[in-house]
Amino acid sequence: MRAMLLRQIEAFGENSEPLRLVDLPIPVPGRGELLIRVAACGVCHTELDEIEGRARPPRLPLVLGHEIVGRVAEMGEAVRGFRHGQRVGVGWIHHSTGAEDENLSPEFVATGRDVDGGYAEFMTVPEDYAYPIPELFSDAEAAPLLCAGAIGYRALNLAHLKDGDRLGLTGFGGSAHLVLKLARHLYPNSEVFVFARDPEIRDFALELGASWAGDTRERAPERLHAVIDTTPAWLPVLEALRNLRPGGRLVINAIRKEDTDCGELASLVYHEQLWMEREIKSVANITHYDIAAFLPIAAQVPIRPQVETYPLEEANTALADLRYGSVRGAKVLLIGGGV
Repeated sequence: MRAMLLRQIEAFGENSEPLRLVDLPIPVPGRGELLIRVAACGVCHTELDEIEGRARPPRLPLVLGHEIVGRVAEMGEAVRGFRHGQRVGVGWIHHSTGAEDENLSPEFVATGRDVDGGYAEFMTVPEDYAYPIPELFSDAEAAPLLCAGAIGYRALNLAHLKDGDRLGLTGFGGSAHLVLKLARHLYPNSEVFVFARDPEIRDFALELGASWAGDTRERAPERLHAVIDTTPAWLPVLEALRNLRPGGRLVINAIRKEDTDCGELASLVYHEQLWMEREIKSVANITHYDIAAFLPIAAQVPIRPQVETYPLEEANTALADLRYGSVRGAKVLLIGGGV
């Protein structure tokens, strides 16, 4: 099978090519596992964290990718819940304990970090961690829902928002543009305020229904009950705290933060940004319950991601565009006849 393989940890520049197109054996599903013929795989900032070593894979070489949509090609012994040819999805959680807090368990195994992921024509997964994909979504639309959408759903739940509360989103990429659509459905009386550096992205947020959009350093017209941060940087965290009302909550939705601006943390002023019972909450991984609950909601709304597609062999280009380009929606690799 064709696959884009990561062989070593390295810094990622505009012309980097850390992934190489190779031919690998098709994996064999074990007991209780599905072999999936991959149609599409979303491109996530976590892949950059893996390539550069902030979320270092335990082994190399490795196939990255954890926003996977495909069809069941083969079933291992004892599989009961799926049929041959059924369209399914796989997210960041490849398998874990099955408990409600399985995202926090040391037994958590991540797709595309601890085991091979979806930047390939085939991959395997336990059937309990595969999810039927609602019919109305194309393969490319469905892929970002498996991580960007589902982790956004978890972050929104952790924000403890009530209808009518004011929500801020700092960073407006693959996940946040889906959270905006989800928040407008779940909390129809809540205004959503978006913070982003790029004026075109701020305009995009307003097109999708944001009440207001400004630069990362700007102040919202009113103090916010909650802010969700999806950026790889530290400055948005400090600025988000300045926009919170007393008792407000900042939810940081990131696997890792980059070190480029970590010096900003030294400028934190406790009595202005944290005092008055303001809170910071991190989002750690995801459970299979989150993904299973989110997909039907996404279909009901419906939440249709804005996507830009690339062929598998252009995975390095997609990652470079994610790092250095203007991220309008989500980026998706089309692999085995995906649409």
